[in-house]
Parts: sequence; structure tokens; C-alpha cells
Amino acid sequence: MADGEQPRNAGSRNVSDARGAQDAPGDVTDAQESDAARRRRRAQFLRELHEAKQLRDRVQPRRARAARMRQQMRMRTFRW
Repeated sequence: MADGEQPRNAGSRNVSDARGAQDAPGDVTDAQESDAARRRRRAQFLRELHEAKQLRDRVQPRRARAARMRQQMRMRTFRW
């Protein structure tokens, strides 16, 4: 290994350390914070995804119109 490189199994060691930390009784707040952080990251991702879809619809209007027509047809033929 060259200087500064990490061994290949360094990532797996961190995963097991993280699991052990969450099992401790005092780390309940850390689990809740990580859950809140996960929700924030998910919300950010969904916002960016929605923005990207809007951009794609603006630059490809024919494809966007065809997709809308297909969606309308699916909704018309949907049965309860």
C-alpha cells in the first residue's frame, strides 16, 4: 500500500463500530437525530428530483406531453 491509503476493510470496521454505538442505551437521542437527518436528506433529494423533472419537461416538451397523455390514458382505463 502507498502512503496515505487505507486498508480495504476499513469501511466494514466502521460499520460494525456504528452498530455497536446504536445499541448502547444512552444513544437514543443520536438515533433520533440521525433519523431526522435522514428525513432532511430525503426531503432535499425529493425537492431536487422534482426540480430536475420540471427542467426536463421544459426542455423536452414533446416527450412531456406524450407522458401526460399516457398518464391520462392509464387513469381513464384504471378500474377500482
